[in-house]
Amino acid sequence: MRKLGLVAGGGALPRALAAHCRDTGRPYYVVRLRGFSDPALAEHPGGEAGIAEVGRIVRLAREAGCEALCFAGYVRRPDFSSLRPDLRGLAVLPSVISAARNGDDALLRVVMSEFESEGFVVEGAHEVMAALTLPWGPLGRHAPAEAHAADIARAVEVARAIGALDIGQAAVVCDGLVLAVEAQEGADAVLARVAELPQPLRGAPGRPRGVLAKVPKPIQEERIDLPTIGPTTIEGAVRAGLAGVVGVAGKLLLVEREALIAAADAAGLFIVGVADQAR
Repeated sequence: MRKLGLVAGGGALPRALAAHCRDTGRPYYVVRLRGFSDPALAEHPGGEAGIAEVGRIVRLAREAGCEALCFAGYVRRPDFSSLRPDLRGLAVLPSVISAARNGDDALLRVVMSEFESEGFVVEGAHEVMAALTLPWGPLGRHAPAEAHAADIARAVEVARAIGALDIGQAAVVCDGLVLAVEAQEGADAVLARVAELPQPLRGAPGRPRGVLAKVPKPIQEERIDLPTIGPTTIEGAVRAGLAGVVGVAGKLLLVEREALIAAADAAGLFIVGVADQAR
């Protein structure tokens, strides 16, 4: 079993992966990204590095004996002029800035290739912990009705369309009308925006309508940045008056799975995995 270096950004996903490695006996080491990672990760074996300290990340992982790396958690796009790179980071910074002009996926591919060039195997979060992904069909007590089918299909179609342009991964559709799409703000902000729309356009508690779809970009390197939902997604969907959430089976990560399912069950929302018909 390869020792895993977990390069941890923000959110609950890195915590879940670190706990999984600890509980299953997989050797691991957490590189906590300064300013992003949860302080709770300090209880795991590891060290800290800045997001532009590429050389330090490589050194920490190598000295810990890591053979594989997994990049997990939220890292917002930086102001490149404010970065404080080390020498290795300084060397790669021009190619990172150039790739960033072509979108997030291009940027992530450059970053990943730097670590692969150092001999590390890059593993996706879903490869580290298979139970993270959404299965096919309904998850939890509630399933979509026939009346939801058109909104599900339309929301997935729109999410794929914006993904093909490397814009975002999420779309909200209600009664066939596109209410919102994701860019750089994240799905939680998208749901907050929908919740502020006039009542005739969206559902409401007790009268839910509409669907959030989160779908990987067709151009996406799936070992990094697969779409994710968690309990906060359900909370936002409830406030937005939605009937449910849909994702591609095997390609949507479920953070805090039990709490996520419990929240959806309590709210009467469905979560459903659909086939990846675009591939």
